[in-house]
Amino acid sequence: MDMTSREVRIPLDQAVEVVQDLNELVVSLDRLVSRLGTGTADESAIGTFVLDWNVLRKLARARQVIDVALDAELSEEENLEVDALCEQGRFFGAG
Repeated sequence: MDMTSREVRIPLDQAVEVVQDLNELVVSLDRLVSRLGTGTADESAIGTFVLDWNVLRKLARARQVIDVALDAELSEEENLEVDALCEQGRFFGAG
């Protein structure tokens, strides 16, 4: 499947929500990593952040928005190809 010139449409309100969540997470994680590097935070801060800021829920929502858009735009065969590519990712705790 040629993915270089394909476009997928995402409703603007959902795209904005995802961008807001991702921006919040990226900036916060950057700050957290900086604090870890300077010794002003310890490793437990990562777990606290993940739980208190609902990181899993926000990332799962972003994935869902993109998955729905892909399902709407791609054929079943193409979606299976995307699924196979996703299975090739690096997963914490695997192996």
